[in-house]
Amino acid sequence: MTQPHAASAAPVSEPAPAPQTQSPPPVLIAPAEEIFDRDAVRAALDAEIGTATDEATVRRATVAVLSDARDRGRARVAEAFRENPVASNPTTRAYSWITDGLVTLAWEVATERLHRRPNPTEGERIAVLGVGGYGRGEMAPHSDVDLLFLTPWKITPWAESVIESMLYILWDLKLKVGHASRTVKDCLRLGAEDFTIRTAMLEHRYLTGHAPLADELEAQLWSELFQGSEREFVAAKLEERDARHEKQGNKRYLVEPNVKEGKGGLRDLQSLFWITKYVYRTDDTAELVKLGVFRPDEHATFIKAQSFLWAVRSHLHLIAGRAMEQLTFDLQVEVAAAMGFKDRGGRRAVEVFMQTYFRHATAVGDLTRIVLTSLEAQHSKAPPLLARVFRRTPKVADGYVVENNRLIFSDANTFLSDKLNLLRIYEEALRTGLLIHPDAMRLIKANLHLIDTEMRASTEAQRIFLDLLLEHGNPDRALRRMNELGVLAAFIPEFEPIVAMMQFNMYHSYTVDEHTIQCIWHLHEIEEHKLVEELPVATSILEEGVNRRVLYVALLLHDIGKGRDEDHSVVGAKIARKVTPRLGLPKEECATVEWLVRHHLLMSDMAQKRDIADPRTVRDFAKAVQTRERLDLLLLLTVCDIRGVGPGTWNNWKAALLRALYRQTRRALESGMEDLNRENRGAEAKKLLEEKLPDWSAVEVETEIERHYDPYWQGLHVTAHLVFADLLRGISTDEIRIDIHPDEDRDATRVCFALVDHPGIFSRLAGALALVGADVVDARTYTTKDGFATAAFWIQDGDGSPYESSRLPRLRETIRKTLMGEVVAREAMEPRDKIKKRERAFRVPTSITFDNDGSEIYTIIEVDTRDRPGLLHDLTRTLAAQNIYIASAVIATYGEQVVDSFYVKDMFGLKLHSAQRQKALERKLRDAIAAGVERAYS
Repeated sequence: MTQPHAASAAPVSEPAPAPQTQSPPPVLIAPAEEIFDRDAVRAALDAEIGTATDEATVRRATVAVLSDARDRGRARVAEAFRENPVASNPTTRAYSWITDGLVTLAWEVATERLHRRPNPTEGERIAVLGVGGYGRGEMAPHSDVDLLFLTPWKITPWAESVIESMLYILWDLKLKVGHASRTVKDCLRLGAEDFTIRTAMLEHRYLTGHAPLADELEAQLWSELFQGSEREFVAAKLEERDARHEKQGNKRYLVEPNVKEGKGGLRDLQSLFWITKYVYRTDDTAELVKLGVFRPDEHATFIKAQSFLWAVRSHLHLIAGRAMEQLTFDLQVEVAAAMGFKDRGGRRAVEVFMQTYFRHATAVGDLTRIVLTSLEAQHSKAPPLLARVFRRTPKVADGYVVENNRLIFSDANTFLSDKLNLLRIYEEALRTGLLIHPDAMRLIKANLHLIDTEMRASTEAQRIFLDLLLEHGNPDRALRRMNELGVLAAFIPEFEPIVAMMQFNMYHSYTVDEHTIQCIWHLHEIEEHKLVEELPVATSILEEGVNRRVLYVALLLHDIGKGRDEDHSVVGAKIARKVTPRLGLPKEECATVEWLVRHHLLMSDMAQKRDIADPRTVRDFAKAVQTRERLDLLLLLTVCDIRGVGPGTWNNWKAALLRALYRQTRRALESGMEDLNRENRGAEAKKLLEEKLPDWSAVEVETEIERHYDPYWQGLHVTAHLVFADLLRGISTDEIRIDIHPDEDRDATRVCFALVDHPGIFSRLAGALALVGADVVDARTYTTKDGFATAAFWIQDGDGSPYESSRLPRLRETIRKTLMGEVVAREAMEPRDKIKKRERAFRVPTSITFDNDGSEIYTIIEVDTRDRPGLLHDLTRTLAAQNIYIASAVIATYGEQVVDSFYVKDMFGLKLHSAQRQKALERKLRDAIAAGVERAYS
């Protein structure tokens, strides 16, 4: 942009034009004069500028006065908003009122002080318009200011000078100004080419300058550009919406949603507003009720959602101090507090707030889908002839017709005369593959009261519902449609509390209801043989045959008890006991569903939190499961539950653990528990190693076998036995030998160490691995009879993947330096042992338990606490300092929560039976955790 032309202030004796006045909006969050008193600020400007004429002085004085007025105004609005934190509409109008004042007074300074021209020519007229969100008069605290400078013809040097001076003032005020200088003809031409420009101009609002020019633009936009192009505009906005959703992850229930651009966010509401304004030429959404676009209840939903989402966005901006649109975890807590949400019924305030948010997002989704699809149908072209010939409309059942490729009833009254039709339409939609017509959706939503106790008890209703799960394919599609309109919660009222319920943690990517539907989708994918290579065991179980009805109902109900004070598995089992008979399941199946819901975390916990190489683990699990039928069902439910948590949660490590636990338990149930004794395992392992070492002499093999105690043979696979045999062969007492090998079958890297044993060896190894940023997922260490330690660690990088081969040399070197004492792990770790800002809002209470029954020869210490980079090293260092020998550690991570299970003995090789010793050790561990947390948050 060129520099502003020299100031051309008029002589003081010439009369100045009367300042333009503007009425304040009808309702602001505080009195208009307290927010921005334009007359008072104008007087302050006159006093501050005085007789100055040079641009630098005038601009400096102007910016000083306007900055002060802006800051006072924003502070007043923020204060009033804190007192009334849900009054978003008066707040957004107040920020717009402040901006109007800044823009208008900047214009007055530019035209009356810097470039005064009392009698501009016809070509030197300028109208200043707000466009986009600012044009609509809705502004969050840090919204952009989009301006259109409208001129009759090509811009003149005088107009250019005015615009430049005005922009410099606004930029100096730190406003984010988007601007364009155009003629009316330019606006029409560019609007015809670009729907974004056309949309911005749809919301233009005259601010100051030559009003007749703004009127001319308004008239010509409607007569020459908007009118007659409604179909084109609707199609463009729908396409734009779909692209935006795709970019944002295409999920309404992402746990860190974008309030502005995400699915069910403000942009969806604005799309609805733009299209209805374009089609019906009205700014008043209440008018749309009279026009039949909205039902009264839908309009009320629109207003409530708009008000809530704008309140959230405004608080976000104020808390972040910038234009922040994403509700990150740390900001969710602060916005919830700002909006007055409180802890309730065992749930944190932030969880109550986010459930409210997602329910509004769901309502926005329902509303936009119904209204926009209806408008699309009204303004869409008929499909081409060839398409109509080759895409035959499916034959529908009596009482239904197909309109615009969507399923709808023939007659609304007839449809409503039978309550069961509220379910049958979903069955028909699945059977035919058709989408449900928006008018049918509206009718269903408005008549949910028909789904009453009598209807739920109907055997035909039970049949239809179970068939939706079992008979037509795509059960997730039916459930999601039913859930979004409230049908699912009406048919199973116990489901209603978990609708849009957020779990405030980093582990779950979806709300509870969406997670449930995702789980059912995953089960259907396995049934369709789409995951044979990834899930061979689960696929084979389904091929052999299980009770599908029990499995699908158990998945539907497995998390239904969430959000209560009590354990959700226990609550869920109680709910399942009531719901399953209502769904028409026989007594035996009801009992199995109840058992599955009660124990749906059992297999996951056993596989991820216990050492499945320990025969007691498998024996205890087999006793709990009791039957092969339950084992099969529980494995399938567990796989779907983990996969339904979110992208990236399932990996080969979890798959390998579950497969191993399943196969060992199945063998125990089929062959008897005696197969699970240690002696059998040890003998088999030794024989297998001998077979794998054909080049070794009999003496060497005998030496290798005899140097290890029994737990070594029972706890590792033969592949690890082979690695250790090579590492120990000829090792000297001053050597540290390391083998690093990607274990692709488990999505981890296996690191094996062989070195002279000494107290605290496990802690030193854990520290070395922590220093390179490795996440330990499993570890075990053994002592040989001749004084060496053999330790195997399975590690992943920060993304939960095995280390790439290119990174292994650095990994090896850092580990070596730490073990040689060249680097002190605790000191080197300190700068890295920090918790990221967005993750600091999570609370994970620490729980420490001692279990002397879960293993025959070890005490299991389970530490459930907040995860952080140096935690494992701190815990193992503390145990070593208390002369506790760690045989193995199993690490299960759930987002910000980690469960570290240590299999330990005391210095005499005994379990920790003393309650006093356990309490003292727990105190030491808690102190270490607290000290680490303090470092991590500092």
